[in-house]
Amino acid sequence: MKTYENTGNKDTRSGFGAGLTELGKTNENVVALCADLIGSLKMDDFKKNHPERFFQVGIAEANMIGMAAGLTIGGKIPFTGTFANFSTGRVYDQIRQSVAYSGKNVKICASHAGLTLGEDGATHQILEDIGLMKMLPGMTVINPCDYNQTKAATLAIADHDGPVYLRFGRPAVANFTPADQKFEIGKALHLVDGADVTIVATGHLVWEALEASKVLNEKGISAEVINIHTIKPLDAQAIIDSVSKTKCIVTAEEHNHLGGLGESVARVLSQHKPTPQEFVATNDTFGESGTPAQLMEKYGLNSEAIVKACQKVISRK
Repeated sequence: MKTYENTGNKDTRSGFGAGLTELGKTNENVVALCADLIGSLKMDDFKKNHPERFFQVGIAEANMIGMAAGLTIGGKIPFTGTFANFSTGRVYDQIRQSVAYSGKNVKICASHAGLTLGEDGATHQILEDIGLMKMLPGMTVINPCDYNQTKAATLAIADHDGPVYLRFGRPAVANFTPADQKFEIGKALHLVDGADVTIVATGHLVWEALEASKVLNEKGISAEVINIHTIKPLDAQAIIDSVSKTKCIVTAEEHNHLGGLGESVARVLSQHKPTPQEFVATNDTFGESGTPAQLMEKYGLNSEAIVKACQKVISRK
């Protein structure tokens, strides 16, 4: 069984900041806009090194999206930055009308997604953003798993022509993917081969899926682990190929089970390969205040929950 080493916990938002810093040096068309959260989004270096390409719009997220859409007309590649709740729910109309409808080349970069925003509570924790964004025609939706992958994704979306929603988080999490990786939009990554159950995970839940696969292996269960970093376009063939072998699947995400990765996978299965599926996700609920670890445990978003889901879905084969 292949294993992965955590090279040290790092927050994924810092991966975005590192990628944006590198883009500032290599792509003069990249501009950045922030809604009064420069430090939280790790945009400090870009602002310091390229002040003429940085726009602090204040707490005016709708205006930020409108400005970003306008900047694309002049050939610029705008990266907008604020919390995921404000990046999507607060400005959905502007994204739909000014960005998605006309296919503007705006990169909507959203930090502090999901429950792991932590102590700020339900008003700031968004668990429906993937659903909101994936339903917009032409919108690419990316949810990387660690620091290195977030940096690679940030670099990759600058070369992608069209609107992108890039989702990442606040807490320090395991950093285990290669620093020199090439990020391919829409291409799932097979992390562990298995024969008994498929685990498809995204974002912070990828590491938890790897930890779950170790526990399952000790129990004599061979789990295949797939990292779905791109939720739209979804790598349907990777899913079909895996369940053709394992005959059952668990999806894991830091998002509502309604509208997220799990439902996208279910659609693929219903169309091509009907297969027993279990969901590790929040159960149609808002979050609450607490540490990230406390919330992930309470809402069943950890390796223990994935193990239980795998045992349940295997029994349904």
